[in-house]
Amino acid sequence: MMLRRELAYFFGAIRFFTRLPVPAWVGHSAEALNHSARYFPAVGLLVGAIGALVYLAAGQVWPSSVAILLSMAATIYATGAFHEDGLSDTVDGLGGGWDKLRILEIMKDSRVGSYGVIAMALALLGKFILLDSLAPALLPAALIAGHALSRFCSTLLLACMDYVREDLLAKAKPLATGLSGGEMLTAAAFVLPALAFLPLQKLLVGCLLAALVTLWLAAKFKRWLGGYTGDCLGATQQLSEIAFYLGLLAAWPT
Repeated sequence: MMLRRELAYFFGAIRFFTRLPVPAWVGHSAEALNHSARYFPAVGLLVGAIGALVYLAAGQVWPSSVAILLSMAATIYATGAFHEDGLSDTVDGLGGGWDKLRILEIMKDSRVGSYGVIAMALALLGKFILLDSLAPALLPAALIAGHALSRFCSTLLLACMDYVREDLLAKAKPLATGLSGGEMLTAAAFVLPALAFLPLQKLLVGCLLAALVTLWLAAKFKRWLGGYTGDCLGATQQLSEIAFYLGLLAAWPT
């Protein structure tokens, strides 16, 4: 019974955060979706694995840069650009708003402003350049680790900050009640195996930069909003993933 319940939570996370199909028996409720947040990094493992497999398969036919582009397209298709949209809306809100109410209003607007377009373009281009600069042998492991770790960074906001939207239509409302210590340990358990296949020094710098970006974003969200929204989670995932890849590429003078 417990195994079936946990599987339902896991599949619920897949259904919420991706476009991937889930078994028909998986139910839906706000409570179940709240518990499914512990599997956010596990979804990252799955999405990262999709990207890694597409990269490896495409690399047998096309140059590495083309394989990376196809890999990125596959992960975006799998998630429905869920997190990219969050980044765009967040940057639009923080860039164009002058108080909490106005920022939230802009973030909820379905139209994309200039700040959001620039942020999304830079994020996609940045990811492509960073991945293309990695050693091809490291790239599949980097993709899996980056997707899992960045979603853990977003999960930290769920555990440590308050949800600020009051409207029932907000897409992250069921995830707004926070996570327990045990649920955070479950989330972390899915990240650690993903990190094991990368060189330790590069891994430590990548994790450090991802943590710094997460802390910086958390402080900014706290200052301007008093907490987080679903779009903030997407922005955190995107920027911490980029920071992780930056850390993997960092070369220190000797």
